[in-house]
Amino acid sequence: MRLSARNRLKGKIVEVTKGQTTAHVRIDVNGTIVTAAITNESVDELGLKVGMGAYAVVKASDVMVGVD
Repeated sequence: MRLSARNRLKGKIVEVTKGQTTAHVRIDVNGTIVTAAITNESVDELGLKVGMGAYAVVKASDVMVGVD
């Protein structure tokens, strides 16, 4: 698969939590956890399971910066 998105973070799935319609998929990317909210249907179609490799793909038109 090829994507136009340049922000692809390779990691390992550490948690998949399904809700009524939406699932939270947590991916460990070199010690940093990235959480994606996707449909339960997508979890099933992709066969997402804890321990498997996956990419967190970030596609956004804006990036916000915050400081304390």
